Amino acid sequence: MSELRDLYQQVIVDHHRAPRNFRALARPTASGDGYNPLCGDRVTVELELADGTIRDIGFQGAGCAISVASASMMTAALRGRSVAEAGELFDRFHAMLTDGESAASADAALGKLAVFSGVREFPSRIKCATLPWHAARAALAGRHEPVHTE
Repeated sequence: MSELRDLYQQVIVDHHRAPRNFRALARPTASGDGYNPLCGDRVTVELELADGTIRDIGFQGAGCAISVASASMMTAALRGRSVAEAGELFDRFHAMLTDGESAASADAALGKLAVFSGVREFPSRIKCATLPWHAARAALAGRHEPVHTE
């Protein structure tokens, strides 16, 4: 199990050091901001929506390794999905971290995003992992006020 945990940590470190989709979009149609006052993580998620589908997605901001890696992997996972599929993925990701969904079940439902299953062992870090997801959900819902983790 420690080999798997080491692999998961390597994936998170890789996405922190070289985040995917860390950029502003040329023509976003929706955006959401998130802030974690406990650790100072800040994220802005921008989306280009067309016909109920996330055509493009990017993020900007600063935060801990967990927050940046989560935003990086989230953007890769959400691009090309419908708004409904994005909502379902958010629910599954959140459940994995807060409801204790088993790692095997998370792997099947979330694919690469299951690397965050170990975060639930550190309750204060769950907010770091979910912050970009809450910002994306706010953007999809058209909410303009920043999302706070408190």
